[in-house]
Amino acid sequence: MTEKKDILRLEDVKLLVDTFYTRVRADELLGPIFDERIQDRWARHLDIMYRFWQTVLLDELTYQGAPGSKHITLPVDAAHFERWILLFYTTIDELFTGEKVEEAKWRAQKMADMFASKIEYYKQNKGRTIL
Repeated sequence: MTEKKDILRLEDVKLLVDTFYTRVRADELLGPIFDERIQDRWARHLDIMYRFWQTVLLDELTYQGAPGSKHITLPVDAAHFERWILLFYTTIDELFTGEKVEEAKWRAQKMADMFASKIEYYKQNKGRTIL
């Protein structure tokens, strides 16, 4: 097994994203939701995720977007976000170690919390969104 290191380069981000989304797609709870939404656009989605995490973790500004609007109508609840976090943490812990690992976990948890909150608000308020 290769010695674990921190997330320092784009190649590290790609390894994280590719491994994580391979697990998401194989997951019985998350896979069908992602596949239904993304369909045959996985290459595009992965490229967006590379750029997102490259921007967040490496301070290389390659991502611009508003992810909330794409997630707000997903048919998900707390169980989906718990599984997403479990898969993310498991993937990152198996592949990496270091400061960026802890930052990635913290940011992933904050994103999950934010998306869960916005989706719940959307459901409870008949399709109105939080600005």
